[in-house]
Amino acid sequence: MSSFQKSEKNLPLAAVWLVSSIAEYKGKQELYSNQSPQILKALVEMALIESAESSNRIEGVTVDKSRLKPLIIGHSKPRDRSEQEVAGYRNALDLIHRKHKSLEITPETIKKLHELSHGGAHDAGHWKQKNNDIIRKNPDGTVEVIFRSVSAAQTPKAIEQLCLAYRHSLDQGQYPDLYAAACLILDFLCIHPFRDGNGRVSRLLTLLALYHHGYEVGKHISLERIIEQSKETYYESLQKSSLHWHEGKHDIEPWFYYFLGTINAAYREFANRVGEVKSPRGAKTDIVVQTIHSQVGEFSISDIERACPSVSRDMVRVILRQLQKEKKIICLGKGQSAKWKQLGS
Repeated sequence: MSSFQKSEKNLPLAAVWLVSSIAEYKGKQELYSNQSPQILKALVEMALIESAESSNRIEGVTVDKSRLKPLIIGHSKPRDRSEQEVAGYRNALDLIHRKHKSLEITPETIKKLHELSHGGAHDAGHWKQKNNDIIRKNPDGTVEVIFRSVSAAQTPKAIEQLCLAYRHSLDQGQYPDLYAAACLILDFLCIHPFRDGNGRVSRLLTLLALYHHGYEVGKHISLERIIEQSKETYYESLQKSSLHWHEGKHDIEPWFYYFLGTINAAYREFANRVGEVKSPRGAKTDIVVQTIHSQVGEFSISDIERACPSVSRDMVRVILRQLQKEKKIICLGKGQSAKWKQLGS
């Protein structure tokens, strides 16, 4: 049943390239931290907002854009159930960022992450009491079972065995660390131990496992946002790798490639955000300027706001006007929906 029972130990060639790329980025983490502390501080704030927003939005939970920063950075009191879940996810992220060194991956930790990220629900922090197959609703209204998860009765034991198998694989050096982390997340999602909120907990577990192996990119770049932006591929890779999972005849590679690609994309963005900043301007100003320069074709203020959630609209406007004055961009209209474009593009 478990991915850790499979005999594969050697990585495919394409996976080796991705692992090597990630390892190279990992080696530069301390260099970035020493060179650009203000940029990192701004990125941490931005990643918190994006992670809490994206992970919940993947599950269909949304809140008003104007409420995100007060909820996540300002610790504003939630007004409704959706805001509770976003604030709860923030609390779970905060726990991992602060205590990852002492926070082992155990059934108790998994239940704690669910309790925080699913706060307010009657069963937050409790294993499912009923079986919950993974279904797909078709356009014609029919419902299709695409995966039968582990039964409610078998769930506590399955999670305990998963945590033990993961720890054993690391202690014995059975698998490369990123491969073991990918197996952990795949098996967790196949067990599907909670009534609701399994996807959110899986993303929190990903962050925690990466911290344990020294990959700190999730603190500065939102892995959840990258997953949301590629969610079709995310679901496709999960579906492929979960096929025949119960019989232990599943193919881990589709999920493993997606897992590695997500981490590599995060590190690439991290390098671009931190490594290329050389001006004496403020950290948030630099991030906005980089975002503007990365736009292809026409863009709006809303496009920049979405990419820089911790920056106010007023600040974005000021930077746009300054770049316009420097003749680096041009405004193509008037009002809130006005489009902008880089000169020469």
